[in-house]
Amino acid sequence: MSSVIQSVRARRVWDSRGRPTVEVEVGLSSGMTGRGVAPAGASRGSREAVDLRDGGPRLGGFDVQKALGHVRDRIRPAILGMPVTDLLRIDQRLMALDASDTRAHIGGNALIATSFALLDATARDMHMPVWQYLAQGKPVRLPLPEIQIFGGGAHAGHRVDIQDFLVMPVGAESFDEAMVMTAEVYRAAGEIMEERGRRAGVADEGGWWPDFASNEEALETLTRSIDRAGYQYDQIAISLDIAASEFGRKDFYQLGLEGRHYGTEEWINVLSGWLDRYPILSIEDPVAEDDEPGMQQFTARWGDKIQIVGDDYLVTRADLVEAAAARGACNAVLLKPNQVGTVSETAAAMHAADRHGWGKVVSARSGETEDVSIVHLAVGWDTGQLKVGSFARSERMAKWNEALRIEESLGAQAIYAGRSALPSCLRR
Repeated sequence: MSSVIQSVRARRVWDSRGRPTVEVEVGLSSGMTGRGVAPAGASRGSREAVDLRDGGPRLGGFDVQKALGHVRDRIRPAILGMPVTDLLRIDQRLMALDASDTRAHIGGNALIATSFALLDATARDMHMPVWQYLAQGKPVRLPLPEIQIFGGGAHAGHRVDIQDFLVMPVGAESFDEAMVMTAEVYRAAGEIMEERGRRAGVADEGGWWPDFASNEEALETLTRSIDRAGYQYDQIAISLDIAASEFGRKDFYQLGLEGRHYGTEEWINVLSGWLDRYPILSIEDPVAEDDEPGMQQFTARWGDKIQIVGDDYLVTRADLVEAAAARGACNAVLLKPNQVGTVSETAAAMHAADRHGWGKVVSARSGETEDVSIVHLAVGWDTGQLKVGSFARSERMAKWNEALRIEESLGAQAIYAGRSALPSCLRR
């Protein structure tokens, strides 16, 4: 007889920015329990699931008592007694509680914490790690990581306009080697900042706090950091999260650091200049979420040369992935489970990307916790790529370290995705 959901508890815990967030604990009739914690983003797409907060003066308006109440009063009675053998059906029950596009009534944070907890409990009930439960016996790979070296945008008080300057260790032979390579670049970047008298702590996700005169100076410094660490660009490439919706909208992009503004074509020309001069392999949200012509134009120009990732533009929604593919916009999707509210909806967006040969990047948020669910999603679903922030701060390192444990558990069967994780059009 399959285990059924016997208890659902919700509690307030705290994220990496010291803000409240939602943790859900699910108990099964077998005695097994599972936990899930909701992350929170700083830059958010307008169409993503709402991170429900209480507002008002208490805790800066960030308290989550409303979301906790929804778990106890609406989610709990809806799923008690359900067998855990069919997580899709349970997630569908959760979705039916709030049919709004943005989950504004119950809150995406209440939903994803519950969905994560159910996934964790189910895997424990089957006496296997989450990644193995998700894999269902299929081969898996350790993901190619995208790791922030310099934070920017909303992750660093908009000190520079570009949100993330990251590295991708495409030439590593294992996930363990990828971590070593990243550690060397991170250390080299810190040394360069120190030598210039510009090392001033770290940003939200653990990357070095940006102290640059221009956005391109950050790119130049990151390239120099790869050089100093002793790597070639076919071993370590650069990834950028532009997060263009933070400083632009359709046909108008205002860069605060440099005091300049651009139309869409001019802005694409700026990005193209960077692509010509630096070893950039991936760009996320190069234009604003409402600039579909810009995304199509950028993809037409660069889509057979680099990975172009949709984040705010796609918000982990399968329908938006399908529409973008039909219009020739993007060739990869960022998968953030809290953008849609459930693990099942995240899987739907992943499958939509698969149908078009797109790249798939499972991603954390800037407000993170010790929850390592996304690592298991990346491995178990064999998405090939994982982005959890930088190479510092325990909420980040917990996830990188979990991937190392999974790699060790696989032994001789462990395979590192590396360059094979990129969109099919770039593997030729």
